[in-house]
Amino acid sequence: MLDTSPLTVAVERFADRLRAAPQSRLQRGAAAEALALARELAVRAQRLEEAAPRAARGAAPAPVREVPDAGIFVVGDQLSVTGLDLAEALRADPDTTTAPSVLLDEAVELVERAEVRAMR
Repeated sequence: MLDTSPLTVAVERFADRLRAAPQSRLQRGAAAEALALARELAVRAQRLEEAAPRAARGAAPAPVREVPDAGIFVVGDQLSVTGLDLAEALRADPDTTTAPSVLLDEAVELVERAEVRAMR
């Protein structure tokens, strides 16, 4: 089983910083950056979770469900949930076309870059 702790640590660190951030920082773009990241992590998790069952049935990919904009004060929680969803999807991924560790490394890098942009 893939160790996804690097992703969960990065996501939780960023989510905690968002939860503790002042309203002014969130309004200056940190919340928007985090929401964009949460949406990207959710898309990646959905693709992993739905790819194998749909491919087995020969079905077309399902439309992506977008994380809603629920306001600047909940974006830390949205990031946490979507990051943990992706970590779980990576652990359970039966697909061998792309190594889950490569997908994990990409996700960790996305989180780290978004955190730097959001919190500067």
